Amino acid sequence: MGLKKIDIYIITHFIKNLLFALLCFVIIFILVDLFENLDKFIDSNIGLGLVLTYYLYFIPEIVKLITPISMLLATLFTAGSMTNFNELTAVKNAGVSLFRFMLPFLYVGIIVTGFSMYFNNWLVPEANKNKFSIERNYLGKHKNVTGLNRLYFQDSQNQVILIEQFNENELTANRVSIILFDPANPTILKRRVDADTMKWESLKNNAPEWVLYNAIERELETSNATIKSFEQVQADNLAGINKLNLNPKTIVKKQLKPDEMNYSEINDFIDNQVKSGQNVDRIRVDFYSKISFPFSNLIVIIFGISISTGSRKRKGLAMQFGISILVSFVYLGFVKISQTFGYNGDINPMLTAWLANIAFAGFGGVNLYLRNY
Repeated sequence: MGLKKIDIYIITHFIKNLLFALLCFVIIFILVDLFENLDKFIDSNIGLGLVLTYYLYFIPEIVKLITPISMLLATLFTAGSMTNFNELTAVKNAGVSLFRFMLPFLYVGIIVTGFSMYFNNWLVPEANKNKFSIERNYLGKHKNVTGLNRLYFQDSQNQVILIEQFNENELTANRVSIILFDPANPTILKRRVDADTMKWESLKNNAPEWVLYNAIERELETSNATIKSFEQVQADNLAGINKLNLNPKTIVKKQLKPDEMNYSEINDFIDNQVKSGQNVDRIRVDFYSKISFPFSNLIVIIFGISISTGSRKRKGLAMQFGISILVSFVYLGFVKISQTFGYNGDINPMLTAWLANIAFAGFGGVNLYLRNY
Protein backbone atom coordinates (compact mmCIF):
# COMPACT_ATOMS: atom_id res chain seq x y z
CA MET A 1 0.00 0.00 0.00
CA GLY A 2 1.65 3.22 -1.15
CA LEU A 3 1.63 6.47 0.74
CA LYS A 4 -1.04 8.97 -0.25
CA LYS A 5 -1.01 12.74 0.18
CA ILE A 6 -2.92 12.49 3.44
CA ASP A 7 -0.34 9.99 4.75
CA ILE A 8 2.57 12.28 3.86
CA TYR A 9 0.70 15.20 5.42
CA ILE A 10 0.16 13.30 8.69
CA ILE A 11 3.70 11.90 8.80
CA THR A 12 5.25 15.32 8.16
CA HIS A 13 3.29 16.98 10.96
CA PHE A 14 3.82 14.04 13.28
CA ILE A 15 7.61 14.07 12.83
CA LYS A 16 7.76 17.86 13.29
CA ASN A 17 5.80 17.59 16.54
CA LEU A 18 7.95 14.64 17.66
CA LEU A 19 11.24 16.49 17.09
CA PHE A 20 9.87 19.60 18.79
CA ALA A 21 8.74 17.58 21.81
CA LEU A 22 12.09 15.78 22.04
CA LEU A 23 14.00 19.05 21.92
CA CYS A 24 11.82 20.68 24.58
CA PHE A 25 11.99 17.71 26.93
CA VAL A 26 15.77 17.35 26.55
CA ILE A 27 16.27 21.03 27.41
CA ILE A 28 13.90 20.84 30.39
CA PHE A 29 15.51 17.62 31.61
CA ILE A 30 19.03 19.07 31.43
CA LEU A 31 18.05 22.33 33.14
CA VAL A 32 16.32 20.50 36.00
CA ASP A 33 19.28 18.17 36.47
CA LEU A 34 21.74 21.06 36.25
CA PHE A 35 19.99 22.99 39.03
CA GLU A 36 19.87 19.83 41.12
CA ASN A 37 23.57 19.04 40.71
CA LEU A 38 25.00 22.55 40.44
CA ASP A 39 26.21 22.52 44.04
CA LYS A 40 27.93 19.16 43.47
CA PHE A 41 29.72 20.51 40.39
CA ILE A 42 30.90 23.54 42.36
CA ASP A 43 31.97 21.53 45.42
CA SER A 44 33.89 19.10 43.23
CA ASN A 45 35.64 21.96 41.35
CA ILE A 46 34.50 20.55 38.01
CA GLY A 47 35.27 22.78 35.04
CA LEU A 48 32.80 23.87 32.40
CA GLY A 49 34.29 21.49 29.84
CA LEU A 50 33.68 18.45 32.02
CA VAL A 51 30.13 19.60 32.82
CA LEU A 52 29.38 19.91 29.10
CA THR A 53 30.93 16.48 28.53
CA TYR A 54 28.79 15.04 31.32
CA TYR A 55 25.56 16.30 29.74
CA LEU A 56 26.69 15.26 26.28
CA TYR A 57 26.91 11.70 27.60
CA PHE A 58 23.62 12.18 29.48
CA ILE A 59 21.59 13.14 26.37
CA PRO A 60 21.23 9.57 24.98
CA GLU A 61 19.75 8.36 28.29
CA ILE A 62 17.39 11.35 28.33
CA VAL A 63 16.29 10.64 24.75
CA LYS A 64 15.67 7.00 25.66
CA LEU A 65 13.47 7.97 28.61
CA ILE A 66 11.48 10.75 26.95
CA THR A 67 10.91 9.23 23.51
CA PRO A 68 7.64 7.49 24.56
CA ILE A 69 6.42 10.72 26.18
CA SER A 70 7.35 12.67 23.05
CA MET A 71 5.63 10.09 20.84
CA LEU A 72 2.46 10.43 22.92
CA LEU A 73 2.63 14.22 22.84
CA ALA A 74 3.25 14.24 19.07
CA THR A 75 0.27 11.91 18.57
CA LEU A 76 -2.00 14.10 20.66
CA PHE A 77 -0.83 17.28 18.93
CA THR A 78 -1.16 15.86 15.43
CA ALA A 79 -4.43 13.96 15.80
CA GLY A 80 -5.84 16.58 18.16
CA SER A 81 -5.17 19.48 15.77
CA MET A 82 -6.76 17.55 12.92
CA THR A 83 -9.81 16.99 15.12
CA ASN A 84 -9.96 20.65 16.20
CA PHE A 85 -9.77 21.88 12.59
CA ASN A 86 -12.34 19.30 11.40
CA GLU A 87 -9.72 17.62 9.21
CA LEU A 88 -10.43 14.27 10.83
CA THR A 89 -14.16 14.73 10.14
CA ALA A 90 -13.38 15.39 6.49
CA VAL A 91 -11.21 12.28 6.35
CA LYS A 92 -13.96 10.13 7.86
CA ASN A 93 -16.57 11.61 5.49
CA ALA A 94 -14.33 10.65 2.59
CA GLY A 95 -14.77 7.03 3.60
CA VAL A 96 -11.41 6.59 5.33
CA SER A 97 -11.64 4.30 8.35
CA LEU A 98 -10.04 5.18 11.64
CA PHE A 99 -7.63 2.27 11.30
CA ARG A 100 -6.54 3.58 7.88
CA PHE A 101 -6.14 7.02 9.44
CA MET A 102 -3.88 5.48 12.11
CA LEU A 103 -1.53 3.80 9.62
CA PRO A 104 0.82 6.79 9.11
CA PHE A 105 1.21 7.09 12.89
CA LEU A 106 1.91 3.36 13.15
CA TYR A 107 4.47 3.53 10.32
CA VAL A 108 6.45 6.13 12.23
CA GLY A 109 5.91 4.22 15.47
CA ILE A 110 7.37 1.02 14.00
CA ILE A 111 10.42 2.89 12.67
CA VAL A 112 11.00 4.67 15.99
CA THR A 113 10.57 1.38 17.89
CA GLY A 114 13.13 -0.37 15.68
CA PHE A 115 15.57 2.52 15.99
CA SER A 116 15.05 2.67 19.77
CA MET A 117 15.94 -1.00 20.14
CA TYR A 118 19.28 -0.34 18.45
CA PHE A 119 19.78 3.04 20.14
CA ASN A 120 18.93 1.75 23.64
CA ASN A 121 21.03 -1.38 23.21
CA TRP A 122 24.26 0.06 21.80
CA LEU A 123 24.51 3.84 21.99
CA VAL A 124 22.89 4.47 25.38
CA PRO A 125 24.99 1.92 27.36
CA GLU A 126 28.23 3.30 25.92
CA ALA A 127 27.22 6.86 26.80
CA ASN A 128 26.11 5.76 30.28
CA LYS A 129 29.51 4.16 30.93
CA ASN A 130 31.19 7.53 30.42
CA LYS A 131 28.51 9.39 32.36
CA PHE A 132 28.67 7.04 35.37
CA SER A 133 32.46 7.18 35.25
CA ILE A 134 32.31 10.96 35.73
CA GLU A 135 29.75 10.57 38.53
CA ARG A 136 31.82 7.93 40.34
CA ASN A 137 35.18 9.66 40.05
CA TYR A 138 34.19 13.33 40.34
CA LEU A 139 30.75 13.54 41.97
CA GLY A 140 31.07 10.66 44.44
CA LYS A 141 27.93 8.89 43.19
CA HIS A 142 27.29 5.14 42.93
CA LYS A 143 29.89 4.34 45.58
CA ASN A 144 27.76 1.44 46.77
CA VAL A 145 27.38 -0.16 43.37
CA THR A 146 28.47 -3.79 43.53
CA GLY A 147 31.79 -4.18 41.79
CA LEU A 148 33.13 -0.67 42.42
CA ASN A 149 34.30 -1.46 45.94
CA ARG A 150 35.46 -4.73 47.47
CA LEU A 151 36.09 -6.57 44.22
CA TYR A 152 36.78 -10.28 44.13
CA PHE A 153 38.42 -12.04 41.18
CA GLN A 154 39.28 -15.70 40.67
CA ASP A 155 42.37 -14.89 38.63
CA SER A 156 43.44 -18.50 38.12
CA GLN A 157 42.62 -21.92 39.53
CA ASN A 158 44.42 -21.35 42.82
CA GLN A 159 44.86 -17.56 42.88
CA VAL A 160 42.46 -14.89 44.09
CA ILE A 161 42.75 -11.10 43.82
CA LEU A 162 40.93 -8.77 46.22
CA ILE A 163 40.61 -5.05 45.45
CA GLU A 164 39.09 -2.59 47.89
CA GLN A 165 38.53 0.19 45.34
CA PHE A 166 39.29 0.77 41.67
CA ASN A 167 39.58 4.08 39.78
CA GLU A 168 38.88 3.45 36.10
CA ASN A 169 40.15 6.87 34.99
CA GLU A 170 43.58 6.44 36.56
CA LEU A 171 43.59 2.61 36.11
CA THR A 172 44.56 2.32 39.75
CA ALA A 173 43.51 -0.31 42.29
CA ASN A 174 43.78 0.59 45.98
CA ARG A 175 44.38 -1.79 48.91
CA VAL A 176 45.05 -4.92 46.88
CA SER A 177 45.61 -8.49 48.08
CA ILE A 178 46.83 -11.37 45.91
CA ILE A 179 46.24 -14.71 47.62
CA LEU A 180 47.76 -17.97 46.39
CA PHE A 181 46.46 -21.38 47.55
CA ASP A 182 47.95 -24.82 47.28
CA PRO A 183 46.61 -26.28 43.98
CA ALA A 184 46.47 -29.76 45.55
CA ASN A 185 44.61 -28.52 48.64
CA PRO A 186 42.76 -25.18 48.23
CA THR A 187 42.28 -24.90 52.00
CA ILE A 188 46.03 -24.32 52.46
CA LEU A 189 47.25 -20.75 51.99
CA LYS A 190 50.72 -20.68 50.39
CA ARG A 191 51.47 -17.02 49.76
CA ARG A 192 49.91 -13.57 50.11
CA VAL A 193 50.89 -10.21 48.62
CA ASP A 194 49.36 -6.98 49.97
CA ALA A 195 49.86 -3.58 48.32
CA ASP A 196 48.61 -0.08 49.03
CA THR A 197 48.29 0.61 45.28
CA MET A 198 48.43 -1.37 42.05
CA LYS A 199 48.64 0.64 38.82
CA TRP A 200 48.26 -0.41 35.19
CA GLU A 201 51.16 1.38 33.51
CA SER A 202 53.93 1.03 30.97
CA LEU A 203 57.54 0.98 32.11
CA LYS A 204 60.32 1.87 29.64
CA ASN A 205 57.90 1.84 26.68
CA ASN A 206 56.94 -1.79 27.28
CA ALA A 207 53.43 -3.20 27.13
CA PRO A 208 51.34 -2.05 30.11
CA GLU A 209 51.32 -4.27 33.18
CA TRP A 210 50.49 -4.12 36.87
CA VAL A 211 52.95 -2.35 39.13
CA LEU A 212 52.56 -2.68 42.90
CA TYR A 213 53.52 0.09 45.33
CA ASN A 214 54.28 -0.37 49.04
CA ALA A 215 53.84 -4.11 48.73
CA ILE A 216 54.49 -6.85 51.28
CA GLU A 217 54.92 -10.48 50.22
CA ARG A 218 54.36 -13.21 52.81
CA GLU A 219 55.35 -16.83 52.24
CA LEU A 220 53.08 -18.95 54.46
CA GLU A 221 53.62 -22.55 53.36
CA THR A 222 56.59 -23.09 55.69
CA SER A 223 56.60 -23.12 59.46
CA ASN A 224 58.74 -19.98 59.50
CA ALA A 225 56.87 -17.44 57.40
CA THR A 226 59.13 -15.09 55.42
CA ILE A 227 58.25 -11.49 54.64
CA LYS A 228 59.56 -9.29 51.83
CA SER A 229 58.84 -5.59 51.36
CA PHE A 230 58.83 -3.67 48.06
CA GLU A 231 58.51 0.06 47.57
CA GLN A 232 57.76 -0.63 43.89
CA VAL A 233 57.66 -3.95 42.06
CA GLN A 234 56.21 -5.26 38.81
CA ALA A 235 53.70 -8.02 39.33
CA ASP A 236 55.50 -10.26 36.82
CA ASN A 237 58.66 -10.00 38.93
CA LEU A 238 56.98 -11.62 41.92
CA ALA A 239 58.14 -15.18 41.32
CA GLY A 240 56.09 -16.59 44.17
CA ILE A 241 52.69 -15.88 42.57
CA ASN A 242 51.07 -16.81 39.27
CA LYS A 243 51.10 -14.42 36.33
CA LEU A 244 48.17 -12.02 36.69
CA ASN A 245 45.44 -12.49 34.07
CA LEU A 246 43.43 -9.59 35.44
CA ASN A 247 43.32 -6.36 33.40
CA PRO A 248 41.45 -3.03 33.74
CA LYS A 249 38.86 -4.00 31.13
CA THR A 250 37.83 -7.01 33.22
CA ILE A 251 37.56 -4.84 36.34
CA VAL A 252 35.40 -2.25 34.58
CA LYS A 253 33.03 -4.96 33.34
CA LYS A 254 32.70 -6.18 36.91
CA GLN A 255 31.31 -2.82 38.07
CA LEU A 256 28.87 -2.16 35.24
CA LYS A 257 25.25 -1.40 36.07
CA PRO A 258 22.39 -2.73 33.87
CA ASP A 259 22.09 0.72 32.27
CA GLU A 260 25.71 0.40 31.12
CA MET A 261 25.29 -3.03 29.51
CA ASN A 262 23.79 -4.10 26.20
CA TYR A 263 21.59 -7.17 25.77
CA SER A 264 24.43 -9.65 25.30
CA GLU A 265 26.42 -8.29 28.27
CA ILE A 266 23.40 -8.53 30.57
CA ASN A 267 22.66 -12.03 29.30
CA ASP A 268 26.25 -13.10 30.00
CA PHE A 269 26.04 -11.52 33.45
CA ILE A 270 22.84 -13.45 34.19
CA ASP A 271 24.47 -16.73 33.11
CA ASN A 272 27.44 -16.08 35.40
CA GLN A 273 25.17 -15.24 38.32
CA VAL A 274 23.12 -18.40 37.77
CA LYS A 275 26.29 -20.53 37.71
CA SER A 276 27.38 -19.00 41.01
CA GLY A 277 23.97 -19.74 42.56
CA GLN A 278 22.81 -16.10 42.85
CA ASN A 279 19.21 -14.87 42.65
CA VAL A 280 18.77 -13.26 39.23
CA ASP A 281 15.12 -12.17 39.36
CA ARG A 282 16.04 -8.49 39.60
CA ILE A 283 18.54 -8.47 36.75
CA ARG A 284 16.17 -10.54 34.60
CA VAL A 285 13.44 -7.94 35.10
CA ASP A 286 15.90 -5.24 34.00
CA PHE A 287 16.94 -7.36 31.01
CA TYR A 288 13.40 -7.94 29.75
CA SER A 289 12.51 -4.31 30.48
CA LYS A 290 15.29 -3.16 28.13
CA ILE A 291 13.58 -5.22 25.42
CA SER A 292 9.99 -4.21 26.19
CA PHE A 293 10.54 -0.48 26.76
CA PRO A 294 11.05 0.49 23.07
CA PHE A 295 7.65 -1.02 22.22
CA SER A 296 6.00 1.59 24.42
CA ASN A 297 6.71 4.03 21.54
CA LEU A 298 4.19 2.09 19.47
CA ILE A 299 1.66 1.52 22.23
CA VAL A 300 1.37 5.20 23.18
CA ILE A 301 0.24 5.93 19.61
CA ILE A 302 -2.80 3.70 20.04
CA PHE A 303 -3.40 5.23 23.45
CA GLY A 304 -2.99 8.80 22.16
CA ILE A 305 -5.30 8.38 19.18
CA SER A 306 -7.96 6.79 21.38
CA ILE A 307 -7.92 9.97 23.52
CA SER A 308 -7.62 12.61 20.81
CA THR A 309 -10.15 11.21 18.31
CA GLY A 310 -12.74 9.85 20.71
CA SER A 311 -14.04 13.18 21.99
CA ARG A 312 -15.91 15.90 20.18
CA LYS A 313 -14.64 18.54 22.57
CA ARG A 314 -11.72 20.55 21.34
CA LYS A 315 -8.58 20.31 23.43
CA GLY A 316 -5.96 23.04 23.49
CA LEU A 317 -2.22 22.46 23.46
CA ALA A 318 -2.03 22.93 27.23
CA MET A 319 -4.67 20.25 27.79
CA GLN A 320 -2.93 17.83 25.43
CA PHE A 321 0.40 18.48 27.11
CA GLY A 322 -1.15 17.88 30.51
CA ILE A 323 -2.74 14.63 29.34
CA SER A 324 0.56 13.34 27.97
CA ILE A 325 2.37 14.12 31.22
CA LEU A 326 -0.39 12.51 33.31
CA VAL A 327 -0.46 9.37 31.17
CA SER A 328 3.34 9.15 31.29
CA PHE A 329 3.39 9.36 35.08
CA VAL A 330 0.67 6.71 35.34
CA TYR A 331 2.60 4.47 32.94
CA LEU A 332 5.92 4.90 34.77
CA GLY A 333 4.18 4.38 38.11
CA PHE A 334 2.64 1.17 36.78
CA VAL A 335 6.08 0.03 35.59
CA LYS A 336 7.70 0.73 38.99
CA ILE A 337 4.96 -1.06 40.93
CA SER A 338 5.09 -4.13 38.69
CA GLN A 339 8.92 -4.12 38.88
CA THR A 340 8.73 -4.26 42.67
CA PHE A 341 6.73 -7.50 42.48
CA GLY A 342 9.09 -8.82 39.82
CA TYR A 343 12.19 -8.01 41.87
CA ASN A 344 10.71 -9.92 44.81
CA GLY A 345 9.98 -12.93 42.60
CA ASP A 346 6.19 -12.62 42.98
CA ILE A 347 5.67 -12.17 39.22
CA ASN A 348 7.49 -13.81 36.34
CA PRO A 349 10.33 -11.45 35.22
CA MET A 350 9.23 -11.48 31.56
CA LEU A 351 5.59 -10.80 32.47
CA THR A 352 6.72 -8.01 34.79
CA ALA A 353 8.59 -6.27 31.98
CA TRP A 354 5.67 -6.49 29.55
CA LEU A 355 2.79 -5.95 31.99
CA ALA A 356 2.58 -2.16 31.59
CA ASN A 357 2.69 -2.41 27.79
CA ILE A 358 -0.01 -5.09 27.75
CA ALA A 359 -2.25 -3.10 30.11
CA PHE A 360 -1.93 0.21 28.24
CA ALA A 361 -2.28 -1.41 24.82
CA GLY A 362 -5.41 -3.17 26.00
CA PHE A 363 -6.90 -0.02 27.53
CA GLY A 364 -6.03 2.07 24.49
CA GLY A 365 -7.49 -0.49 22.07
CA VAL A 366 -10.73 -0.86 24.03
CA ASN A 367 -11.07 2.90 24.48
CA LEU A 368 -10.44 3.45 20.77
CA TYR A 369 -13.14 0.96 19.82
CA LEU A 370 -15.75 2.21 22.31
CA ARG A 371 -15.34 5.87 21.41
CA ASN A 372 -15.19 5.54 17.64
CA TYR A 373 -17.38 2.57 16.74
